[in-house]
Amino acid sequence: MIQITDTQKIGVSFAAFGVAFIFLGVLLLFDKGLLAIGNILFLAGLSLVVGLERTFHFFFQWHKVKGSAAFFGGIVIVLVGWPLIGMCIELYGFILLFSGFFPVAVNFLRRMPVIGTILNLPGISRFADRISGDSRSNV
Repeated sequence: MIQITDTQKIGVSFAAFGVAFIFLGVLLLFDKGLLAIGNILFLAGLSLVVGLERTFHFFFQWHKVKGSAAFFGGIVIVLVGWPLIGMCIELYGFILLFSGFFPVAVNFLRRMPVIGTILNLPGISRFADRISGDSRSNV
């Protein structure tokens, strides 16, 4: 069984609160305070879960420079006070950074009882196949 340290538990909590604050910030018409707190908590949580060195290596690999620049640039723009533009740039950077993880996540979600059924519905199935890189054809 995998041992989870107290630091990792705190990191998961920080990341979850960060996502919740970002969600509330978007829900409340891009409130810059909530978005800024959410971004900081998410990054702190990610660093605590994975570790500072691995987080640094993830964001600053040569082939991820464009995504990292967009992600951190979006955070800076949110902190400066332009939340809508900053979140759009940050979302673009997030997609560039984590695009390799999306197929793994979709295939994992397909194995879950309720979510898997939803992902196998006709219209959603094609979209999920495109994201996961699955070449199944519905002929």
